[in-house]
Amino acid sequence: MTVGEPLSVLVVDDDFRVAGIHASLVDAVPGFRAVTTANSAGAALRAVAGEPVDLALVDLYLPDGSGIGLLRTLECDAFVLSAAAEGAMVRRAVSAGALAYLVKPFAPELLAEKLHGYARFRQLTDAEIVDQGAVESAYAALRSPAGNRPARRPVARTVTGDAVLSAVRGSAAPLSAGEVGALIGVSRATAQRYLAGLVTGGLLRMKLRYGATGRPEQEYRIP
Repeated sequence: MTVGEPLSVLVVDDDFRVAGIHASLVDAVPGFRAVTTANSAGAALRAVAGEPVDLALVDLYLPDGSGIGLLRTLECDAFVLSAAAEGAMVRRAVSAGALAYLVKPFAPELLAEKLHGYARFRQLTDAEIVDQGAVESAYAALRSPAGNRPARRPVARTVTGDAVLSAVRGSAAPLSAGEVGALIGVSRATAQRYLAGLVTGGLLRMKLRYGATGRPEQEYRIP
């Protein structure tokens, strides 16, 4: 990477739909560019052999082996993005070189936060020689402590917002924005706007719903 160029990112996930979503999240963060995706360890290694990258986002469950082995082989920095929540797996990933570990499903804002921290980490370690203060600051940037995050703003109460929240609360299964809109008589876009605000406020949780074909759809439920 040269000055002014975005940090290049490889996204590795066995599900091509998830890989595409994560690549879109990367591209939405200023200073980063998802250069390619890979659905296996072998494909990831072939990708970086042809075009080295600054950072890899690696799933641990890959069809041709564990992501832990891929972490040890890659010559770039790496984050783990995985559904594996076992403490032992987290320790193995860190030991293999992961700079961050995000447990799926995670909020898009968390990945953006970690990428911003990584950019700061790169700036602080860009010198040929660094002192202990720079090392401490670089590691602190990766940790992105909760105390440095903006406080969550309370959700403003509105009639439509209350109706959206009630619809999700009253459903036995998670609902999409289109389904919420149909239930309360508003457009999908309006329902989506209120649902996003409720997720930000911590009143709802969002995850991705996968169908047989096409792009995954966001669905919402009570935390």
